[in-house]
Amino acid sequence: MSADTAADEPPSPRMRADARRNRERILRAAREVFVDEGPDAPLDEIARRAGVGIATLYRRFPQRADLFRGVAVEVLTALVEAANQAIAAEGDALDALRRFMHSALDLKIGSVMPSLLGRISLDEILDDVRGDAVDPIDALLVCAQADGLVRLDVVFGDITLMIMRLSRPLPGGGGFPDDEALAHRQLDLYVDGLRPAGSTRPNTLLTGPAMDATAFKRLRKRVIGNAPPVETD
Repeated sequence: MSADTAADEPPSPRMRADARRNRERILRAAREVFVDEGPDAPLDEIARRAGVGIATLYRRFPQRADLFRGVAVEVLTALVEAANQAIAAEGDALDALRRFMHSALDLKIGSVMPSLLGRISLDEILDDVRGDAVDPIDALLVCAQADGLVRLDVVFGDITLMIMRLSRPLPGGGGFPDDEALAHRQLDLYVDGLRPAGSTRPNTLLTGPAMDATAFKRLRKRVIGNAPPVETD
């Protein structure tokens, strides 16, 4: 077999699977780096976190804009999948809504998407995403309200905007190891607060760090210590 013939043959399924895994690792690492350091972070750091060579990153994403688009599409696609899985699940609509919100929190959508918008067009992102998370999320909320599990004055934005707020890292708290776990704990408190007056007392097991006053003072000192000095006249 000549070299030309071999080059024309499609890659083996194993090679395709390896390439797909590399792409997924790069996008996951890029999402984390963009949250930590912003969209202008060195691509070498993304490759390092992904465990691939910089040449592999450039082969998958020749331009930085390609990487921006890939991260945004991956995040929004995963969000749609999480919403559809929640709406398809049987059982308590509020539990399904809770599971979706925790999944969305893990995607760090409130951190990564704002950092990328303005670098790429929202229209070109949405064109590459199959489906829309808005309808299944709203359907879950309506179903939970119809079942008497959520107060009737709660609206769509109360769900989505809270996810965006909680998925942003604490200001000045870079390196705080319990940041994500604390956000999940606070999300459970918030979801329980959606219940209507007079409903059964929630028995949600709160996970993550229980930050009492002493722990908060330590965090406050850490956050203030990382803040830039305040200029005075």
